Amino acid sequence: MIMRYDNKNGKVFLPVLINITDKKILVIGGGKVAAHKLSTLLKFTSDITILAPVIIDEFQKDSRLTLQFKHYEKEDLLNFHIVYACTNDKKVNAAIKKDANSLGLLVNVADDPELCDFVSPAIYKDDNITVAVGSNAQDVKKAIQIRNRIKKILEDDVETD
Repeated sequence: MIMRYDNKNGKVFLPVLINITDKKILVIGGGKVAAHKLSTLLKFTSDITILAPVIIDEFQKDSRLTLQFKHYEKEDLLNFHIVYACTNDKKVNAAIKKDANSLGLLVNVADDPELCDFVSPAIYKDDNITVAVGSNAQDVKKAIQIRNRIKKILEDDVETD
């Protein structure tokens, strides 16, 4: 029996783990939204470039990151594998989505699941264990609550071993 999901946003996201070994990630945007994405990404890789005309100090002090101080252009996408559009300009984010897809790249448009090729679940990572809780981009707060419950269970379990 095939189940169809009744989604508010009309999209169904498949939870997968992607091999990002030797894969370059581009984050376009240098503010708070990008910082939120980077807090997760840096748990998995440091092959990340941030592109924005203005980049917050926190990123400038992080030697793991490559910084490009400039406005976005389609050519900036070349040689990257995954793109995060994290600007505060919906038109720029939509252009990034269109350009990335024309090059065969997966793109996540922050806070806009309608434009996303993938969404980031609520993630807990400890060594080789990764727990990801997704809500099909519909109930992020609930996914975070569930992730936090699982995190507590795992941390409590380690303490009792």
